[in-house]
Amino acid sequence: MNANLHLPALLLFTLASALSAAETPTFPATDWPNWRGPTHDGIAPAGQNPPTQFSTTENILWKAPVPGRGHGTPIVIGDKVVLLAADAQAQVQSAIAYDRATGKVRWKTDVHKGGFMRHNKKASQANGSLACDGARIFFNFPNAGAAWTTALELATGKILWQKRLTDYVVHQGYGSTPLVYKDRLIVAADNKKAGLTAALDRATGKSLWSRKRPKKPNYPSPVIFNLGGKDQLILTGCDLVTSLDPMSGRENWEFKGATTECVSTPVTDGVHVFTSGGYPTNHVSAMRTDGTGKIVWTHKTRVYVPSMVVKDGHLYAATDGGIGYCWNSTTGEILWKGRLGGTISASPTLVGDKLYVGNEAGDFYIFKATPKAFEIITKTRLGDQLMASPVIVGNRIYQRTTIRNGGTRQEMLFCIGKP
Repeated sequence: MNANLHLPALLLFTLASALSAAETPTFPATDWPNWRGPTHDGIAPAGQNPPTQFSTTENILWKAPVPGRGHGTPIVIGDKVVLLAADAQAQVQSAIAYDRATGKVRWKTDVHKGGFMRHNKKASQANGSLACDGARIFFNFPNAGAAWTTALELATGKILWQKRLTDYVVHQGYGSTPLVYKDRLIVAADNKKAGLTAALDRATGKSLWSRKRPKKPNYPSPVIFNLGGKDQLILTGCDLVTSLDPMSGRENWEFKGATTECVSTPVTDGVHVFTSGGYPTNHVSAMRTDGTGKIVWTHKTRVYVPSMVVKDGHLYAATDGGIGYCWNSTTGEILWKGRLGGTISASPTLVGDKLYVGNEAGDFYIFKATPKAFEIITKTRLGDQLMASPVIVGNRIYQRTTIRNGGTRQEMLFCIGKP
């Protein structure tokens, strides 16, 4: 048979592959492919019914030990749950994939050996979450005086490429998570020495564009929203709220409107971008997305580390000090606030009309996302420390937690669901 007869099919296949690589990947509602979930806003896919009653023994489908320490939230892709960890004793930063059905380790890849950097006592050497494009997973680590991005093959954990982003000075820690967009990976590494935001080719790690940022400590993850009919890359912190074109890196607009140090990822209702931060001032604010820079309202509320959630014209938060809040997202009116408890570093996850979040003492709360009144549905113990945000997908809760037995500290990954 003449091999040339296959050329049209081959060309179509090559073209289809190229078009696929140029589009932002989509995932089924049973996956949680990146930080803050499928829509990057802490909202779980619709129709979920995870349990509201559980503990370290009740409604636990499986639990798996995690080596070392880390605060990063897992992602859930197909038959795998993947997270980052750092073993201080062995001086190893790793990515680990667990079997989604059983919790057994599918693969573990040691990404950096040695090169650990100092940080504050609360942080870890594995603060960030991960992003996936269906075939590869991406994540950031601070190591040896620099910020690094690594790509692994999802199926095997094989290292595909690694990129030194910039010199990095650790202040509080480094927890920014990459963002998959079309054929590229958006990364951020704000710091006091050489901050930047950049786009990398997600297949090769090659730099496609890069922008310098103010030399200030800052920690948020980049996020892209469709605002005013176009995709906009939103960055907050360094005293600014910034909108960039994610394809070119060119500035759409930039205004003063945040404090210097932020951790939380901004959210939007399409009309406003909601930002929050905690140093040197506490703030929650609403800025117009039309490029005018108008700040519609602001409050001096400390929502420094946890990210917020927008639902039906209302903005919800769990503050660092353990207080639940509900604001009218248009006016900033406080509709209610109520005590949850403890110190909260995790970000709430919204399922229907319920918000799920844990505190640093190991208490896990479910409270209502309604403007009518503050109401706690469930309070339970889920270990001795909860730093990571809950991932809720496929009617299950995937929660990273810490169990202490005397002087021994062991991190665990719980899969919570109805048997």
